Amino acid sequence: MADSRPWLAHYPAGVPADIRTDTYPSIVAMFEEACRRFPERPAYSSFGVALTWAELDRLSARFSAWLSTEWKLGKGDRLAIMLPNLLQYPIALFGALRAGLTVVNVNPLYTARELEHQLKDSGATAIVVLENFASTLQEAVARTEVKHVIVTSIGDQLGFPKGALITFAVRHVKKMVPHWSLPGHLCFGDVLRKGASMQVPHVQLGHSDIAFLQYTGGTTGVAKGAMLTHGNMVSNALQLAAWVGDLFTRGEERMITALPLYHIFSLTVNALFMMHFGGENILITNPRDIPGFIKTLKKNRWSAITGVNTLYNALLNHPQFAALDFSSAKFALAGGMAVQRAVAEKWKKTTGIPLIEGYGLTETSPVATANPLDIKDYTGAIGMPLPSTDLTLRDDSGHDVPAGEPGEICVRGPQVMQGYWNRPEETANVLDADGWLRTGDIARMDEKGLFYIVDRKKDMILVSGFNVYPNEIEDVVAEHPGVLEVAAIGVPDEHSGEVVKLFVVKKDPALTEDALKAYCHDRLTGYKRPRHVEFRKELPKSNVGKILRRALRDEEKAHAKT
Repeated sequence: MADSRPWLAHYPAGVPADIRTDTYPSIVAMFEEACRRFPERPAYSSFGVALTWAELDRLSARFSAWLSTEWKLGKGDRLAIMLPNLLQYPIALFGALRAGLTVVNVNPLYTARELEHQLKDSGATAIVVLENFASTLQEAVARTEVKHVIVTSIGDQLGFPKGALITFAVRHVKKMVPHWSLPGHLCFGDVLRKGASMQVPHVQLGHSDIAFLQYTGGTTGVAKGAMLTHGNMVSNALQLAAWVGDLFTRGEERMITALPLYHIFSLTVNALFMMHFGGENILITNPRDIPGFIKTLKKNRWSAITGVNTLYNALLNHPQFAALDFSSAKFALAGGMAVQRAVAEKWKKTTGIPLIEGYGLTETSPVATANPLDIKDYTGAIGMPLPSTDLTLRDDSGHDVPAGEPGEICVRGPQVMQGYWNRPEETANVLDADGWLRTGDIARMDEKGLFYIVDRKKDMILVSGFNVYPNEIEDVVAEHPGVLEVAAIGVPDEHSGEVVKLFVVKKDPALTEDALKAYCHDRLTGYKRPRHVEFRKELPKSNVGKILRRALRDEEKAHAKT
């Protein structure tokens, strides 16, 4: 086994090579243990209001009872949750799982078209939605199988008068709730009140039962539901716990949860991981409100934070961030997109703690690799595979590449999905009979067993036969003091096939195209230098802030046709 896992020779001290994946039969078993062990400890907090594990136990049981008793929903039925980071999310999440349901997480910012696709594809028959987005559901619901709708407001679960005041402000002052009509819908609070008198179901769940249909573009193509089982999710939470080891103390930790819980990164690394430790998730409902975000950070002592490169960059560029107290912080974890050296180095200088980069996909629940938590400085690596995870790099023919050479990352482990919902051909394209998942990402491994992302296959730029990887270009450009954000793509060129084009958001308004090209000239070889630069006020991003190169490529193709 040692030969097939060469990184084990360099594994962090105290981290086991493998874990016991049978510690818990299901997410529900993990949840119920946390409720028993830490009843009076806060589990989630939002807008300064805390929900203890005992309260979450009681409220999720009521929600579960309603689903089971009133709506007759049971094992395998799909419930969609269309909520941002609010206390209602964990109540609905754990209530649904306790009833044996499969949860379909939905991005609240979806258009009606995107929502319709996900609801139809998943076959969801019930949904919980924030009233701010109910008008979107109204447009789509008639063409889906959804029969049951629960609507909630931002102020629900925040108590009186705070909840009522916040809801009033959102509805009538900020006017953030478009008019909607969903005949027959129920209110979240009413469901919890009525569920109190109903019988809580006790559903037998095991590792092979599907906990989530987590929608993703996958390694290619249209959005599809990754079937993530209770075994997948429990295993990844335990793998992360083994990686963190005794750095965390059960019942005492607090994590800043700015990434949306409906996203796989936050779902596992925040919700489930902190559940294992009986810790608290401090929910940030709107992470784009950086001043409000910083106020929350100032009011709370926290152990850890998760985010993407763009989120950390936005915090660092706010003048009040550097004045915060970071003395209780143990680590900051980054994923979802490549961490840029300039951001990582500024984070370490400002906070005193390193930015730990990890790697994964929705299809791996999501974490496959992570850097050791005791690293001192930025390395550019995505780290090593987590315990019980096999990883190999393969060429286009499916053969392992020599050490040091780039190849496609292939992952095998207990966190790898069962496949894509109702898409056997798509599943067969990425998952082989031996359980290896082909990720579509290119990486290399160094002599210390650390892996480095080179880039995604489809993002690679081919300039006169030379491979150019956008991550490298972006990393260089991001170090320019006048650059706030950058994305690099390939655009057609009659001489070299493709050339590099940059999309840049300025930090310094005086920055010019010529100045940026001159900067790159000194730092990049000829074929890697950008030929085109376009300045923008903002770059297209995913729901968690990942810059979408695909959207930029699509725009360029559309322009080329006109």
